[in-house]
Amino acid sequence: MNTTVTVALALGALIVLVAAVALRLADRLGLPSLLIYLALGVALGERGVGIDFEDVQLTQTLGVAALLVILAEGGLTTRWDDVRRAIGPGVSLATVGVVVSVVVTAAIAVWLLDFPWAFALLLGAVIGSTDAAAVFAALRRLPLPRRLAASIEAESGLNDAPAILLVSALATYLTGGETHAWWLVALEIVAELIGGAAIGIAVGVAGAELLRRVALPLAGFYPLATLALCVLAFSTAALAHTSGFVAVYLAGVVLGNAALPHRSASMGFAEGMASLAQIGLFVLLGLLASPSRLGEALLPALLVGGALLLVARPLSVLASLVWFRLPLTQQAFISWAGLRGAVPIVLATFPVAAGVDRAVRIFDIVFVLVVVFTLIQGWSLPWVARRLRIAAPVTPRDVDVESAPLDELDADLLQLTVPQGSRLHGVYLPELRLPEDAAVVLIVRDGRSFVPDANTRLKRGDQALLVSARRSRPAAEQRLRAVSRAGRLAGWRGETGAATEAD
Repeated sequence: MNTTVTVALALGALIVLVAAVALRLADRLGLPSLLIYLALGVALGERGVGIDFEDVQLTQTLGVAALLVILAEGGLTTRWDDVRRAIGPGVSLATVGVVVSVVVTAAIAVWLLDFPWAFALLLGAVIGSTDAAAVFAALRRLPLPRRLAASIEAESGLNDAPAILLVSALATYLTGGETHAWWLVALEIVAELIGGAAIGIAVGVAGAELLRRVALPLAGFYPLATLALCVLAFSTAALAHTSGFVAVYLAGVVLGNAALPHRSASMGFAEGMASLAQIGLFVLLGLLASPSRLGEALLPALLVGGALLLVARPLSVLASLVWFRLPLTQQAFISWAGLRGAVPIVLATFPVAAGVDRAVRIFDIVFVLVVVFTLIQGWSLPWVARRLRIAAPVTPRDVDVESAPLDELDADLLQLTVPQGSRLHGVYLPELRLPEDAAVVLIVRDGRSFVPDANTRLKRGDQALLVSARRSRPAAEQRLRAVSRAGRLAGWRGETGAATEAD
């Protein structure tokens, strides 16, 4: 094998291992993990190990690929009930919010730094969208009201499309290419969002139906097929000249909320792939940065970042959420939680690749801005949530049921874990009142497995295996959810076990 390839493989493996250990260190210190990965990339670069990497086009291509994996994982792990309640605020933040943020940031850059208007608008467009990786990682550690967290996550999943279109249009204008009137650009943004949403939902629905009906030869194919469907949604939407980022996110939402075989394994695989994509993306962006230029970008980055955080972002949130009944404290948190991360840095490579004059300066400013303000915002989010008194009480999770098809028997094997706080605790198996062709066949408790009988009671932490005829599986899952929520008298209490989130 070629020595260069061998060294590259060894270096890649070491980077992943070091990043994994660094992630645990970052958690203990309360640091956003992306800063660790960026620092690792800078350390490997020209002023560290000495790797001279300046391929902007490759970085842009790999960056887009990494972002679609991160968005797919975000969609797969998002609960549909939360999205339904947060779609209005999320879409408004992703459209109106981006426009307001870009214009206000550009105006302040013109005033403070004497940038030309077109150049300032390009800088504002590059940093106008929040970052899905940073937002998903930060918010899922905080006990926030579901609608609030889902609004911020939906914004980060949907606002890449408007930002990319604005950056592309402004880069074309600055390089002397043919441009459209502003209202045509606005119509194009709306059309791309709607088209991408339609394609993403269609691919998600068709893919979920396919995975439910086709028994794949290996269980490991289900996670691969789930992620492949998300990538297919992105590619289909992009070929149709609509938003691939919106498509991949919504395809993930549909698939993540469907009753798919081996669902837990698919979610775990997606989370692992998203983590790998984050590591590779941030290390690559760190390699592309030139430490010798970053000092000159510090003051402009602080001025622009401060204007974005303290002026542009609050105004964009107010303009976006004026029609929605969100308390001012929640709006203030949404304003502070608009984290920038990989997306702005990847977008900063677009004008560089397009040959925009002084585009490298934009890249340097954005890189420093992301590092400084991710550190400030990411570290302070828990404190801000406590000060605004918006932290929600931690509620027990609904019971998770994972299924695997037994194709030749026309049956399904179900696995569940009794969560803390579940009312399945203490219930005798006959009291579950499962369908006649469904039964609990094995229980694992405290590391010991046994075959249960009519006198067996479920306990917290139990892992149970059930076998059900395929036609009765939905009824069995509904009954398990109903008892988990309301206990053995769930029917008397009106609890049907209807799925309200990704069970």
